[in-house]
Amino acid sequence: QVQLVESGGGLVQPGGSLRLSCVASGSTFTSLLMHWYRQAPGKQREFIAGIARDSTTNYADWVKGRFTISRDNGKSTVYLQMNSLKVEDTALYYCNAVPPPNFAINYWGNGTLVTVSS
Repeated sequence: QVQLVESGGGLVQPGGSLRLSCVASGSTFTSLLMHWYRQAPGKQREFIAGIARDSTTNYADWVKGRFTISRDNGKSTVYLQMNSLKVEDTALYYCNAVPPPNFAINYWGNGTLVTVSS
């Protein structure tokens, strides 16, 4: 069992930046595939970015360089640096962990709310 706790959300003006954090516990962090997702009001949850244990990353096409995922294996933490935030980035941001080779298993945090507004 993996427990995930997100933090770092809040209110930010358009054009601003935030860094989200997700601390994992209950499993060997280095073995986990880690991802960030988000869900805006009235919309489905969508993938943002993923990072493997060797720090190989992949991003949704719409990210276009604005967001960066990273991990600190020593702190069992994954980060999402978000720059040039837009009003449409307002959403609940979730951390996700997948323990290879059990790719059908997904662990989720409770989310951290990001509100982009002037």
